[in-house]
Amino acid sequence: MPLSVDDAVSAAGTGPFQRRLLAIFGLVWAADAMQVLAIGFAAPTIAREFSVTIPQAVQTGTAFFTGMLLGAWGFGRIADTFGRRRVLIATVLLDAVFGLLAAFSTSFPMLLGLRFLTGAAVGGTLPVDYAMMAEFLPPKTRGRWLVGLEAFWAVGTLALALVSWLAASHAPDAAWRWIFAAAALPAVIGFWLRLWIPESPQYLARTGRAAEALDVINMMARRNGRPAVAGPLTVEVQPRAPTSALFAGSLRRPSLMILSVWFLVSLSYYGVFVWLPSQLAAAGHGFVRGQMFLVLLALAQLPGYALAAYGVERWGRRLTLIGFLLLSAGGCLLYVVAGTAGTIAAATLLMSFALLGTWGALYAFTPEIYPTRLRATGMGTAGALARFGGLLAPTAVGAVVLVSFEAAIALFALLLLVGALATYAIDVETRAAPLT
Repeated sequence: MPLSVDDAVSAAGTGPFQRRLLAIFGLVWAADAMQVLAIGFAAPTIAREFSVTIPQAVQTGTAFFTGMLLGAWGFGRIADTFGRRRVLIATVLLDAVFGLLAAFSTSFPMLLGLRFLTGAAVGGTLPVDYAMMAEFLPPKTRGRWLVGLEAFWAVGTLALALVSWLAASHAPDAAWRWIFAAAALPAVIGFWLRLWIPESPQYLARTGRAAEALDVINMMARRNGRPAVAGPLTVEVQPRAPTSALFAGSLRRPSLMILSVWFLVSLSYYGVFVWLPSQLAAAGHGFVRGQMFLVLLALAQLPGYALAAYGVERWGRRLTLIGFLLLSAGGCLLYVVAGTAGTIAAATLLMSFALLGTWGALYAFTPEIYPTRLRATGMGTAGALARFGGLLAPTAVGAVVLVSFEAAIALFALLLLVGALATYAIDVETRAAPLT
């Protein structure tokens, strides 16, 4: 009897194949977290070594984010046009090469250029990793696996705390070099591991290669200890579509809303975890920038991911995302009443729990909204908007904080509430739905 690709993937089951896939993608996703957050720990020693100011040293982070913005959009588009696997391997190779070269920079302009190129490669891993992971999973359990991949961000945060502590203890004058090298090392390992990953069966089938797609699905079945899937596959070949198709027809509303949420959540996330700690430290609460507190923040993320993984399958993607957005907005109120180190710590830990749960639900929801021909493009566009939010956060929040600290906190809460309203306006729910 003819089967859809989702029915065939469901017949192949989940097991060792998906666990290995999760570990391979998760390794690089943890490294991406280290790359994104590294500048906060690397900037002081960069400034000392190259005789620049701290704000100038932080420009290496700006260069990295600019590269991520361009890489997310560009590589996402390439993955929909030429296939997932090629981009999967190319981006992690570039991440490894440029990331390691950056650690050996001999001048500040050289460092800026290499961090930009590293950012472009890291940005390119986002759309293809999540598109591919979604396409190797059956509908009934896809959400929790995608949240599980996002949870490796916490692993990367913990690893960064450990690496930065060791670098500061044993190589204080060159700590930034060790931090950047450690962040690139998983990509070196990940490159060789990714050679094992086949092309996505959804991509193969939708581009007229149904027989190859069935071969991949049967390889999955063998590794999961399942019987072979007889086939044949029944699929509708999808022609290539321009980026503008993200905002046409039935995709227009959900695409506009979900991409708005990505931007709003990113602006809030980077405001809370990049701008806010510097303000709190200036007010005498320097513990928020310490390695031990970073460990606590990472640990607080894990139950947020766990609840998101449960919620996306139990309550649906849309309601779970709305719930975490509202909880994140509510968490902002704690900062307004926080007057002691204890309440500030509690507020920050709550925001870590709530915002990372928000990211988990968002990463589970987004790739399922788009058809296969636009999935990586949609994820790439979302990633680009997230990096734009990260770049805009210091300027936007800095302008508001001139009014008052409370005004900045109110801005975060408002952005998150608008994100919840945008999610409510999405007129689809993708829980247990087949990919198109």
